[in-house]
Amino acid sequence: MPIPPILDNKHTSMPSVFAPTALLREARRQKGLDTLEVPSVCILDPDGDLVRQLRQNRLAKPFSGWPCYHTELETFDLSGQQVGIVGRVVGASFAVLVAEELFASGCELLVSLTSAGQIVPAGQPPYFVVINRSLRDEGTSYHYAPPSEFAEADATLVQKAAMALAQSGLHGVVGASWTTDAPFRETAQAIEAARTKGILAVEMEAAALYAFARAAGVQVLCLAHVTDTMGQAGDDFEKGEADGTRDALAALAVIIAGVHATP
Repeated sequence: MPIPPILDNKHTSMPSVFAPTALLREARRQKGLDTLEVPSVCILDPDGDLVRQLRQNRLAKPFSGWPCYHTELETFDLSGQQVGIVGRVVGASFAVLVAEELFASGCELLVSLTSAGQIVPAGQPPYFVVINRSLRDEGTSYHYAPPSEFAEADATLVQKAAMALAQSGLHGVVGASWTTDAPFRETAQAIEAARTKGILAVEMEAAALYAFARAAGVQVLCLAHVTDTMGQAGDDFEKGEADGTRDALAALAVIIAGVHATP
Protein backbone atom coordinates (compact mmCIF):
# COMPACT_ATOMS: atom_id res chain seq x y z
CA MET A 1 0.00 0.00 0.00
CA PRO A 2 1.24 3.54 -0.67
CA ILE A 3 1.93 5.72 2.34
CA PRO A 4 -1.23 7.68 3.21
CA PRO A 5 -0.68 11.41 2.61
CA ILE A 6 -1.30 12.14 6.29
CA LEU A 7 1.83 10.14 7.18
CA ASP A 8 4.04 11.75 4.55
CA ASN A 9 6.80 14.23 5.49
CA LYS A 10 6.50 13.79 9.25
CA HIS A 11 10.27 13.41 10.02
CA THR A 12 9.60 12.73 13.69
CA SER A 13 13.28 12.74 14.68
CA MET A 14 13.83 16.29 13.42
CA PRO A 15 13.34 19.43 15.55
CA SER A 16 10.42 21.76 14.95
CA VAL A 17 10.98 25.23 13.52
CA PHE A 18 8.11 26.57 15.65
CA ALA A 19 8.73 26.03 19.37
CA PRO A 20 6.39 26.59 22.34
CA THR A 21 8.96 28.87 23.95
CA ALA A 22 8.63 31.28 21.02
CA LEU A 23 4.85 31.38 21.27
CA LEU A 24 4.97 31.88 25.04
CA ARG A 25 7.59 34.63 24.73
CA GLU A 26 5.45 36.61 22.31
CA ALA A 27 2.28 36.00 24.30
CA ARG A 28 3.96 37.38 27.42
CA ARG A 29 5.16 40.38 25.50
CA GLN A 30 1.72 41.13 24.08
CA LYS A 31 -0.03 40.62 27.40
CA GLY A 32 2.59 42.35 29.55
CA LEU A 33 3.18 39.26 31.70
CA ASP A 34 6.22 38.36 33.77
CA THR A 35 7.90 35.02 33.18
CA LEU A 36 6.63 32.76 35.97
CA GLU A 37 7.06 29.02 36.35
CA VAL A 38 3.87 26.98 36.61
CA PRO A 39 3.51 24.42 39.43
CA SER A 40 5.72 21.35 39.01
CA VAL A 41 2.61 19.13 38.87
CA CYS A 42 -0.23 20.04 36.52
CA ILE A 43 -3.52 18.37 35.60
CA LEU A 44 -5.48 18.35 32.37
CA ASP A 45 -9.25 18.21 32.96
CA PRO A 46 -10.82 17.69 29.52
CA ASP A 47 -14.37 17.50 30.88
CA GLY A 48 -14.02 20.68 32.94
CA ASP A 49 -15.90 19.18 35.90
CA LEU A 50 -12.97 19.45 38.30
CA VAL A 51 -12.31 23.09 37.44
CA ARG A 52 -16.01 23.92 37.75
CA GLN A 53 -16.30 22.30 41.19
CA LEU A 54 -13.09 23.91 42.43
CA ARG A 55 -14.33 27.31 41.30
CA GLN A 56 -17.76 26.82 42.86
CA ASN A 57 -16.13 25.90 46.16
CA ARG A 58 -13.65 28.78 45.85
CA LEU A 59 -10.72 26.39 46.05
CA ALA A 60 -9.04 27.40 42.78
CA LYS A 61 -7.36 30.66 41.94
CA PRO A 62 -6.16 31.95 38.56
CA PHE A 63 -2.46 31.70 37.75
CA SER A 64 -1.86 35.23 36.55
CA GLY A 65 1.36 34.44 34.69
CA TRP A 66 -0.12 31.86 32.30
CA PRO A 67 0.35 33.29 28.80
CA CYS A 68 -1.53 30.66 26.76
CA TYR A 69 -3.86 32.19 24.16
CA HIS A 70 -6.42 29.39 24.41
CA THR A 71 -6.76 28.33 28.06
CA GLU A 72 -6.75 29.42 31.67
CA LEU A 73 -4.46 27.86 34.26
CA GLU A 74 -5.63 27.73 37.86
CA THR A 75 -3.96 26.44 40.99
CA PHE A 76 -5.34 24.65 44.04
CA ASP A 77 -4.15 22.68 47.03
CA LEU A 78 -4.18 18.90 46.57
CA SER A 79 -3.26 17.13 49.80
CA GLY A 80 -0.85 19.85 50.80
CA GLN A 81 0.70 20.36 47.37
CA GLN A 82 0.02 23.30 45.08
CA VAL A 83 -0.88 21.98 41.62
CA GLY A 84 -2.00 23.55 38.38
CA ILE A 85 -5.10 22.58 36.42
CA VAL A 86 -6.36 23.42 32.92
CA GLY A 87 -9.95 22.63 32.04
CA ARG A 88 -11.74 21.67 28.81
CA VAL A 89 -8.59 20.60 26.98
CA VAL A 90 -10.49 18.18 24.74
CA GLY A 91 -8.88 16.14 21.99
CA ALA A 92 -5.38 15.01 21.08
CA SER A 93 -4.09 18.10 19.30
CA PHE A 94 -5.38 20.53 21.94
CA ALA A 95 -4.05 18.40 24.81
CA VAL A 96 -0.56 18.23 23.32
CA LEU A 97 -0.52 21.94 22.47
CA VAL A 98 -1.22 22.75 26.14
CA ALA A 99 1.17 20.04 27.36
CA GLU A 100 3.98 21.52 25.26
CA GLU A 101 3.32 24.94 26.79
CA LEU A 102 3.14 23.60 30.35
CA PHE A 103 6.45 21.74 30.11
CA ALA A 104 8.05 24.81 28.52
CA SER A 105 6.84 26.75 31.58
CA GLY A 106 8.24 24.58 34.37
CA CYS A 107 5.85 21.63 34.65
CA GLU A 108 7.61 18.38 35.61
CA LEU A 109 4.66 15.95 35.81
CA LEU A 110 1.43 16.18 33.83
CA VAL A 111 -1.59 14.03 34.67
CA SER A 112 -4.60 13.91 32.38
CA LEU A 113 -7.92 12.62 33.73
CA THR A 114 -10.74 12.30 31.24
CA SER A 115 -14.09 10.56 31.16
CA ALA A 116 -14.18 7.57 28.84
CA GLY A 117 -16.51 5.04 27.30
CA GLN A 118 -16.36 1.41 28.31
CA ILE A 119 -15.09 -1.11 25.73
CA VAL A 120 -14.08 -4.29 27.62
CA PRO A 121 -15.88 -4.15 30.98
CA ALA A 122 -13.74 -4.02 34.10
CA GLY A 123 -16.71 -3.57 36.42
CA GLN A 124 -19.75 -1.38 36.69
CA PRO A 125 -18.99 2.26 35.82
CA PRO A 126 -17.78 4.57 37.16
CA TYR A 127 -14.20 3.39 37.73
CA PHE A 128 -10.67 4.49 36.87
CA VAL A 129 -8.22 3.09 34.33
CA VAL A 130 -4.51 3.83 34.59
CA ILE A 131 -3.72 3.80 30.87
CA ASN A 132 -0.60 1.79 30.09
CA ARG A 133 -0.86 2.14 26.31
CA SER A 134 -3.25 3.65 23.81
CA LEU A 135 -4.34 2.74 20.30
CA ARG A 136 -3.25 5.53 17.95
CA ASP A 137 -6.46 6.40 16.10
CA GLU A 138 -5.76 10.15 15.96
CA GLY A 139 -3.41 12.36 13.99
CA THR A 140 -1.24 14.19 16.50
CA SER A 141 0.88 11.25 17.68
CA TYR A 142 2.19 10.69 14.14
CA HIS A 143 3.95 14.04 14.29
CA TYR A 144 5.90 12.87 17.37
CA ALA A 145 6.57 9.17 16.75
CA PRO A 146 6.84 6.84 13.74
CA PRO A 147 3.75 4.76 12.93
CA SER A 148 2.93 1.99 15.39
CA GLU A 149 -0.28 0.48 16.69
CA PHE A 150 0.00 1.77 20.26
CA ALA A 151 1.61 4.64 22.13
CA GLU A 152 3.19 3.34 25.32
CA ALA A 153 3.16 4.94 28.75
CA ASP A 154 6.12 5.19 31.08
CA ALA A 155 5.98 1.80 32.81
CA THR A 156 7.35 3.13 36.10
CA LEU A 157 4.70 5.86 36.28
CA VAL A 158 1.97 3.32 35.55
CA GLN A 159 3.24 0.91 38.20
CA LYS A 160 3.45 3.58 40.89
CA ALA A 161 0.02 4.98 40.00
CA ALA A 162 -1.58 1.53 40.03
CA MET A 163 -0.11 0.70 43.44
CA ALA A 164 -1.28 4.00 44.91
CA LEU A 165 -4.78 3.58 43.50
CA ALA A 166 -5.05 0.02 44.79
CA GLN A 167 -4.04 1.08 48.29
CA SER A 168 -6.60 3.90 48.27
CA GLY A 169 -9.61 1.59 48.04
CA LEU A 170 -10.90 3.35 44.92
CA HIS A 171 -12.01 1.13 42.04
CA GLY A 172 -9.21 1.20 39.50
CA VAL A 173 -7.50 -1.05 36.96
CA VAL A 174 -4.56 -0.89 34.57
CA GLY A 175 -5.12 -1.32 30.86
CA ALA A 176 -5.20 -0.02 27.34
CA SER A 177 -7.32 2.70 25.82
CA TRP A 178 -8.34 3.65 22.30
CA THR A 179 -7.69 7.30 21.42
CA THR A 180 -10.01 8.57 18.72
CA ASP A 181 -10.42 11.93 17.02
CA ALA A 182 -14.02 11.14 16.10
CA PRO A 183 -16.17 10.12 19.09
CA PHE A 184 -19.33 10.08 17.00
CA ARG A 185 -17.76 7.63 14.54
CA GLU A 186 -17.36 4.79 17.01
CA THR A 187 -18.96 2.18 14.75
CA ALA A 188 -19.90 -1.31 15.88
CA GLN A 189 -17.04 -2.66 13.77
CA ALA A 190 -14.47 -0.29 15.29
CA ILE A 191 -15.67 -1.07 18.82
CA GLU A 192 -15.47 -4.81 18.19
CA ALA A 193 -11.96 -4.45 16.78
CA ALA A 194 -10.90 -2.55 19.91
CA ARG A 195 -12.54 -5.19 22.07
CA THR A 196 -10.54 -7.97 20.41
CA LYS A 197 -7.37 -6.09 21.38
CA GLY A 198 -8.41 -6.08 25.04
CA ILE A 199 -8.93 -2.32 25.11
CA LEU A 200 -10.80 -1.16 28.21
CA ALA A 201 -11.90 2.35 27.29
CA VAL A 202 -12.17 4.92 24.52
CA GLU A 203 -11.04 8.52 25.02
CA MET A 204 -9.54 11.37 23.00
CA GLU A 205 -6.09 12.37 24.32
CA ALA A 206 -3.85 9.59 25.69
CA ALA A 207 -2.09 8.30 22.54
CA ALA A 208 -0.96 11.77 21.54
CA LEU A 209 0.12 12.71 25.05
CA TYR A 210 2.16 9.52 25.39
CA ALA A 211 3.82 9.96 21.98
CA PHE A 212 4.70 13.54 22.91
CA ALA A 213 6.04 12.47 26.31
CA ARG A 214 8.35 9.86 24.76
CA ALA A 215 9.62 12.29 22.14
CA ALA A 216 10.16 15.13 24.60
CA GLY A 217 11.49 13.01 27.47
CA VAL A 218 8.90 14.30 29.95
CA GLN A 219 6.59 12.67 32.48
CA VAL A 220 2.95 12.28 31.45
CA LEU A 221 0.35 9.93 32.95
CA CYS A 222 -3.13 9.45 31.50
CA LEU A 223 -6.14 8.26 33.48
CA ALA A 224 -9.57 7.35 32.17
CA HIS A 225 -12.66 7.72 34.33
CA VAL A 226 -14.92 5.13 32.74
CA THR A 227 -18.38 6.61 33.14
CA ASP A 228 -20.48 5.36 30.24
CA THR A 229 -21.20 2.73 27.63
CA MET A 230 -21.40 5.30 24.83
CA GLY A 231 -24.99 6.22 25.48
CA GLN A 232 -26.32 2.66 25.26
CA ALA A 233 -28.20 2.86 28.56
CA GLY A 234 -30.77 5.33 29.84
CA ASP A 235 -28.74 6.33 32.90
CA ASP A 236 -25.39 6.56 31.10
CA PHE A 237 -22.72 9.21 31.76
CA GLU A 238 -23.27 9.20 35.53
CA LYS A 239 -19.96 9.89 37.26
CA GLY A 240 -21.13 9.76 40.84
CA GLU A 241 -21.37 12.38 43.56
CA ALA A 242 -20.66 15.96 42.39
CA ASP A 243 -20.11 14.69 38.83
CA GLY A 244 -17.49 12.29 40.16
CA THR A 245 -15.18 15.07 41.28
CA ARG A 246 -14.81 13.82 44.85
CA ASP A 247 -13.51 10.44 43.71
CA ALA A 248 -11.50 12.03 40.89
CA LEU A 249 -9.69 14.39 43.26
CA ALA A 250 -9.09 11.53 45.69
CA ALA A 251 -7.63 9.41 42.88
CA LEU A 252 -5.44 12.26 41.67
CA ALA A 253 -4.18 12.95 45.20
CA VAL A 254 -3.08 9.38 45.90
CA ILE A 255 -1.66 8.84 42.42
CA ILE A 256 0.39 12.03 42.39
CA ALA A 257 1.68 11.26 45.87
CA GLY A 258 2.48 7.69 44.78
CA VAL A 259 4.34 8.81 41.68
CA HIS A 260 6.45 11.18 43.76
CA ALA A 261 7.19 8.55 46.41
CA THR A 262 10.77 7.27 46.56
CA PRO A 263 11.30 3.66 45.42
